[in-house]
Amino acid sequence: MSKQKQLFIVRHGKSSWKYESIDDIDRHLKEKGIHDAYKMAKRMKDKNIKPGLIISSPAARAYHTASIFARTLDYSPEDITIRSHFYPGKDNEIIDTIKELDDNVDSVMIFGHNPAFTDVANHFLSEQLDKLPTSGVAIISFNASSLKDIEKENVDQVEIDYPKKK
Repeated sequence: MSKQKQLFIVRHGKSSWKYESIDDIDRHLKEKGIHDAYKMAKRMKDKNIKPGLIISSPAARAYHTASIFARTLDYSPEDITIRSHFYPGKDNEIIDTIKELDDNVDSVMIFGHNPAFTDVANHFLSEQLDKLPTSGVAIISFNASSLKDIEKENVDQVEIDYPKKK
């Protein structure tokens, strides 16, 4: 069993407010959101990241972002797990979901929405984020043998990456 666990917190790409007649959950990504999701997924691939599990909000914009990452990272999009409580999301419920995962999961990549996803990241970070940008990724590594044991106190490494970061 690994003594290191990784959590990738990914905010969905920039979405469209163009159509007032559709429900918020069905809002889709803008072209810029699609482009930025590919850009960030490629950065993860360049770091040889391959998540053991991908979990997404059921919202169209989050699932589309997750699908782009999955394909880019050679993870089957059909294997993406949907969690309805990730939309719109409450940080404590999302953290509980992560901590309830099987011990053999060493890395999990989650896709969803602000403010919950910034709150999830800040739960583990010493230096708080104002806002996780769209298509932004918080990569948090923990010295832990189980995801149920991940806490701020056993964070080993943190990286925050987003499309406009050089």
